[in-house]
Amino acid sequence: MMPVRLGAVGYLNARPWIFGLDRAPRFRLRCDVPSECARLLHDGEIDLGLIPSIEYLRGESYRIAPDLAIASRGPVASVALFTTRPMPDVRSIVMDTSSRTSVALVRVLCARLFKIAPAIEAHRPDLNAMLARGDAALIIGDKALVWEPETDMVRRKPDFDMVRRKPDFIVQKIDLGEAWTSMTGLPFVWAFWAGRAGVLTGGDVAALQAARDAGVKHSAAIAGEYFRDAPQHRDLGARYLRNNIKYYLGDDEREGLERFYRYAAEIGIAPGEPALRFF
Repeated sequence: MMPVRLGAVGYLNARPWIFGLDRAPRFRLRCDVPSECARLLHDGEIDLGLIPSIEYLRGESYRIAPDLAIASRGPVASVALFTTRPMPDVRSIVMDTSSRTSVALVRVLCARLFKIAPAIEAHRPDLNAMLARGDAALIIGDKALVWEPETDMVRRKPDFDMVRRKPDFIVQKIDLGEAWTSMTGLPFVWAFWAGRAGVLTGGDVAALQAARDAGVKHSAAIAGEYFRDAPQHRDLGARYLRNNIKYYLGDDEREGLERFYRYAAEIGIAPGEPALRFF
């Protein structure tokens, strides 16, 4: 049998998900940013992609690997808006477009929770440069996770994270996983394995689930290796994998995913509410 070409994400939250797959003869693994994983899958350059959940709507009758997701219930820590104004006063948001799901979630939250219609601009993930261009910035991945406020912190609202005082403005971190769960009571599904029908056998699905299970058990070691050159972040990384990220696609996660698709369709950023199809 030909190896299954896997496209995964290089962020910390995906490392338990792909634990040992780089050594499995059945799989050929590469890692990219989430949006590139989706492009590779759409273009047929990989067989199975760890794609942002919004990308499932843009595929060709994709199938989802069962019981596998990168999800959160409450704070996710690694996907956040950093704002210099209270959200009702935000008129512009500069987006890191590495994950289209995070961009879509910001649009949904702006419409349904924050009740604003800001101007949107794309930019590379550089917080200072982004906040020089807009009232708020979307940052995802490790840059959002390891952001640390300065010591003179104040808490603005119980549902907001700490803020950092800068010479000309205050930066406030709003966790998008927490915002979603506070609005819906449901988990948010950030990504999952998806591909065209027929690319996985039942044994392949079992192997992917076994890799996930082994990775979850070794999350502290994975965080230590990931932050090998930044030991000050190792404990943070281990807590993140243990407490913030969930790797299972259960009934609640499925309901949260379907709710996200419905809200995205209602504001015109998704084509409709698809049936969830599984390998």
